[in-house]
Amino acid sequence: MSTVHVIDVESGNLQSLTNAIEYLGFRVQLIKDSQDPELLKAEKLILPGVGNYGHVYENILSRGFEKPIREYIASGKPIMGICVGLQVLFNSSTESPSSGGFGYVNHRLSRFNDDEKPVPEIGWNSVIPEKDLFFGLDPYKRYYFVHSYAGILDAATESSLKADGWRIAKAKYGSEEFIAAVYKDNIFATQFHPEKSGLAGLHIIENFLKQAHPGLPAYSEDEKSLLGNDYSNYGLTRRIIACLDVRTNDQGDLVVTKGDQYDVREKSGDNDVRNLGKPVQLAQKYYEQGADEVTFLNITSFRDSPVKDTPMLEVLRQTAKKVFVPLTVGGGIKDIVDPDGTHVSALEVASLYFRSGADKVSIGTDSVYAAEKYYANEGKGDGTSPIETISKAYGAQAVVISVDPKRVYVNDPSETKNKTIKTKFPNEKGQDVCWYQCTIKGGRESRDIGVWELARACEALGAGEILLNCIDKDGSNSGYDLELINHAKEAVKIPVIASSGAGNPAHFEEGFKQSAADACLGAGMFHREEYTVNDVKEYLLKKGLKVRVDKN
Repeated sequence: MSTVHVIDVESGNLQSLTNAIEYLGFRVQLIKDSQDPELLKAEKLILPGVGNYGHVYENILSRGFEKPIREYIASGKPIMGICVGLQVLFNSSTESPSSGGFGYVNHRLSRFNDDEKPVPEIGWNSVIPEKDLFFGLDPYKRYYFVHSYAGILDAATESSLKADGWRIAKAKYGSEEFIAAVYKDNIFATQFHPEKSGLAGLHIIENFLKQAHPGLPAYSEDEKSLLGNDYSNYGLTRRIIACLDVRTNDQGDLVVTKGDQYDVREKSGDNDVRNLGKPVQLAQKYYEQGADEVTFLNITSFRDSPVKDTPMLEVLRQTAKKVFVPLTVGGGIKDIVDPDGTHVSALEVASLYFRSGADKVSIGTDSVYAAEKYYANEGKGDGTSPIETISKAYGAQAVVISVDPKRVYVNDPSETKNKTIKTKFPNEKGQDVCWYQCTIKGGRESRDIGVWELARACEALGAGEILLNCIDKDGSNSGYDLELINHAKEAVKIPVIASSGAGNPAHFEEGFKQSAADACLGAGMFHREEYTVNDVKEYLLKKGLKVRVDKN
């Protein structure tokens, strides 16, 4: 069995990359020490990186990896960079102006323009058709991108890079073209995450490991139209997320459950926690049905377990072996004290999840506390909140804010300090002004802060995405609260995920066409097997919305 060496500077989720390589039949050797003699034996080397450019590059330098990486490249043996592993091949990035780069790609990375589109780019994009793509890159497939900074191209830069011998695969986000992948001699690198790009991404990794450049499959014109580039939704497909609420039942078993307005117990019989299946098996099922992401929400804190033994870590480890799309985990991402009295920071908790297979962490109650503290501190963070510490190390794209709001009606906007809307759905008293009050602790406690205010604060603190639940809609199967989604989108420029209320495929269409949602999430309708993820995607295709199709 051939060995693939992977450089580990403790930046992001290497478990999924390891799983993808092993799935393809190779052995993985992580290199954590630049003096490791295994590095000299490497015949195929992968340089991954996630998060802040400066954090990753400075880790490479401080751990002594710069010289051996340069020597490896000079030897002519194949190397592949992934995400920030591509970016550090550039001269520099505006994300971290004081940090340099390897300088192989003579270009400077810059931030996407967020005046026209959400930033970070989170979702499934395609490469622009070229006659001479490499390593099986396919303009009719979709690949998973999650980044705020990119090698943005103009004609002069592209011409200069090609004159230097670089072959470039481009992508387009909104009006901006950027580098999706580069190839020159023995260097290959992708801005997207092939290990999180389903079957299409696995093919890219396999082709690199075999140093193969297969041609495009034969597509019919109808297939090309279905799969190819489409710059609606800024070039991204419509993202469908399957969500699994996970907790222990009264027998101590870990189960997927679902409730109505957060009540997850059966209404009759033994009143036990509603059991809809096992989390790993359900996650794999939804992946095979075409889910673009899978989200686990840990709705019990496993308070009696040391953090390192948290059952959710094993769920992630097992899921990441079989599911090659992004995994998000929420619940318990905060500063905690272990049963033995050991203090564990939110950053350490998140790091455990990332090392177990998570790509993003979702922060709920502590995001409300952080937002309240932000406003009390005159609109400034103090660097201590979980949002700030995790995003500083792993990047904004790794931090999702999970919000649990409910409608509060008032006679006049002056009755609250929080931003209100004029709703199309007055209450029984005829009041048509309302605001969305944030709750904590699974909806059990209300706070005097609205969704609009929370979203703005969390974006400023470093969050990269908002998972927007709705207590009023939870379990209703009546569709998303479209007014809530648009209200939150007006507050921020980061992506917003619509959650709570989806009961049939038409609700996903409404979410995408009647609101500005960047992704739509489903739970109960999938768990109860009323509809599959594929049912939703087929419906959306018929309604003219592009979705990812990932088939051999």
